[in-house]
Amino acid sequence: MNTQAARQDFPILNRKINGIPLIYFDNAATTQKPRQVIDAIVDYYTNHNGNVHRGVHTLSTEATDLYESAREDTAKFINAKSPSEVVFVRGTTEAINLVAYSLGCSNLGRGDEVLVSLMEHHSNIVPWEILSKCKGFTLKYAKVHDDGTLDYEDFESKITAKTRIACLSHVSNVTGVINDVKRIGKVAHENGALMLVDGAQSVPHMRVDVQDLDMDFLAFSGHKMLGPTGIGVLYGKKAILQKLSPFQGGGEMIKEVSYGQERCSITWNELPYKFEAGTPNIAGAVGLGAAVKYLSDLGMDNVFAHEKELTKYAVERLKECNNITLYGPRDLSKKCGIIPFGLKGFSSHETAALFNEYGIAIRSGYHCAQPLHQLFKLESSARASFYIYNIPSEVDRFVEILKELEG
Repeated sequence: MNTQAARQDFPILNRKINGIPLIYFDNAATTQKPRQVIDAIVDYYTNHNGNVHRGVHTLSTEATDLYESAREDTAKFINAKSPSEVVFVRGTTEAINLVAYSLGCSNLGRGDEVLVSLMEHHSNIVPWEILSKCKGFTLKYAKVHDDGTLDYEDFESKITAKTRIACLSHVSNVTGVINDVKRIGKVAHENGALMLVDGAQSVPHMRVDVQDLDMDFLAFSGHKMLGPTGIGVLYGKKAILQKLSPFQGGGEMIKEVSYGQERCSITWNELPYKFEAGTPNIAGAVGLGAAVKYLSDLGMDNVFAHEKELTKYAVERLKECNNITLYGPRDLSKKCGIIPFGLKGFSSHETAALFNEYGIAIRSGYHCAQPLHQLFKLESSARASFYIYNIPSEVDRFVEILKELEG
């Protein structure tokens, strides 16, 4: 992968912060957008803006073609069997909530169990906690080792005949740990349970094949993979999605509403439209489609290799610094391009603010994963995260500033 050539596609990398060229190390929060994505969105609004599925005029037809083409490209990107298994949502959070409420309201109750891990993003904890209080099912938590890796034995031991769904992040947004979701899914299926995978930090960075990994559900966000905000995907196996009730009601998700005997009878639309109530984020889908094409052209194996190489280089350089602590596993084969750390004498927010003075964007706080920080006995952490446009010289500058801050 020609990283220097790819960098030319990102206009924001020409930006200066405090008069200093921007170094963007906050990619786990959101990624920057290439011209190809920006241009696709502008072209849609300039030449093709219309509502989808409902009109026979030219603009509506063109908008529908663009929208459905993005669905087809996304389905191919994750190797779904059919585009009908790809539901467009606002992002990973809405995708997980869709599964939680569609499954929970109709199929979960007292005596049932849902299993998640302690490394999950709040989006894969909070909906289940809310529903468990409403529906009476039991929510169980699998343990995480002190280095941030999953305790597989504990997770698997807690999957029982009562488990209805197991939920696990493919990659931790705090440590970058890569979880063997195929292994966990196999145990879940052997016990008659479903498997939901939070792919927000995996789909943008590595090849994800939903058929090979045998996922029942996969949730991910467009804005973390070069696409716009406000668009994401829920992948679900067709047979499972057909059995679930809709998450929201309104236009597009119904096939027929008929009135009689003072009530309306409703027939749901076919997949995936049953789960896409109202006018969708058409421009967002168009932008996501362009992002998928961009990443496909780069090759996801190349993307993954670049990040692994850069992460290895960064960790080696960071060993030169005396006053920082790296969190998470030391075995780099188990993680992606996310490096959580602490700088002695500074809070994570102070650390991020200091780096911003030098034009470097990093993250600070809990990263929406407080239980994992409690495990690490941390108030918060700073986080540097890499993507396709980051280069070794940026890491060198990062380390140089760390040494200056050490005094």
